[in-house]
Amino acid sequence: MVLRIDKRALLSEVLALGALLALMTAARSSLADHYYVPSGSMEYALLPGDRVIVDKTAYGLRIPLTTIDILDRGSPERGDVAVFDSPRDGTRLIKRIVAVGGDLVSVKDGLLTVNGKTLDTPIGPYSALSRFGDREALLNLENGGGPDLPPQRVPEGMVLALGDHRGSSLDGRHWGFVPESEVYGKAVAVYYRRGEGFTWRRL
Repeated sequence: MVLRIDKRALLSEVLALGALLALMTAARSSLADHYYVPSGSMEYALLPGDRVIVDKTAYGLRIPLTTIDILDRGSPERGDVAVFDSPRDGTRLIKRIVAVGGDLVSVKDGLLTVNGKTLDTPIGPYSALSRFGDREALLNLENGGGPDLPPQRVPEGMVLALGDHRGSSLDGRHWGFVPESEVYGKAVAVYYRRGEGFTWRRL
């Protein structure tokens, strides 16, 4: 028996599969993605091994596989947990936006002050509570507060990003400000945590 291959049908299947893969890649590039947390620099909001859903449309809709916005949806806000590339070496990072363009910001002993207001309140010898409006984050100070940041003004169009584990985070105190245009998206929730399995913890 001779097996005959319908070349047109095969080509149609290949094209359909290619279109589906391209659509999935574009969606992942421009709409939503997930992030694997490799370290404890964002404890206690994020733990090593956490898997996080990232909304890539939070600050605008981009042309797939580029950083070119085609629809502006706003800018990163204080308290957002955001994903971006390190200005230092291009490593993909997840940190908390603590100050935006125009803010006067400083960090002393791990505690943040923005526009003359201290946003972090110690609640024990090794922790503090950070407040951004109605949002709160529990900070890990077990390793101290990390390097201080003298008072300085955040340039327009830039943000300052810090880790919640202030004494164990390579962040904006080391490599400076991040352009808003380089922030890929906003972390929405933890959907998987070691020891718990699938979960849904809003950030």
